[in-house]
Amino acid sequence: MKLFNTNYNHQSLNIGLLILRLGIAAFMLSHGLQKLDGLLAGNMKFADPIGIGEPISLIMAVMAEVGCSLLVAIGLATRVAVIPLIFTMLVAVFIVHAADGFAKQEMAAHYLLVYVFLLFSGAGKFSVDYLISRNSSRSRRKY
Repeated sequence: MKLFNTNYNHQSLNIGLLILRLGIAAFMLSHGLQKLDGLLAGNMKFADPIGIGEPISLIMAVMAEVGCSLLVAIGLATRVAVIPLIFTMLVAVFIVHAADGFAKQEMAAHYLLVYVFLLFSGAGKFSVDYLISRNSSRSRRKY
């Protein structure tokens, strides 16, 4: 019975990675775009959980949540792009919401799990990373 088959289909895996990347990027963008609006309006009030200053903390959060999420969505430098997102979620779970209990930590922990998975899996076939990798391996074969 296929329901309990542990083999996987590469095409299904690549479609799953695409859906995961697009979904997690869209969800995180909803958080990041709110911060970007505040930043563009000149509102630099933001938490300073690691002691680098509120404006720098806000700029770093926006870069991760907006910039890196866009990279994840298109699958460009995915493994590198998730590193700032992982760092941001680690700060959210273990510093910002450390005393708040699991209910407040849960959402950031979910994001963290997905980003760690993408760090190990990469973007999959439906990504810019794949196109670059495929083109660079073709050019190496010519010589």
